[in-house]
Amino acid sequence: VECSDVDEALAAAGAGADIVLLDNLAPQELHVVAAQVKAAHPGVTVEASGGIVLGTLPQFLGPHIDVVSMGCLTHSAPALDFALRV
Repeated sequence: VECSDVDEALAAAGAGADIVLLDNLAPQELHVVAAQVKAAHPGVTVEASGGIVLGTLPQFLGPHIDVVSMGCLTHSAPALDFALRV
């Protein structure tokens, strides 16, 4: 479940979400929210997403973050046209 604040994240985890995606949070807020989610629901996977690029990635890593999504890996990727004949 995509969440943008602590209340949404805790509600989603409390409702049975397996994964809580914390979207577009500043690193400082992200770590606080992730810690609260993990404290209340240790089995929930916490994912960080939104505006994360290679240069800022270290700021988003932490003990309560299980997964990081980075759209920059695929945004503006060049297309490749190929065929395979068997």
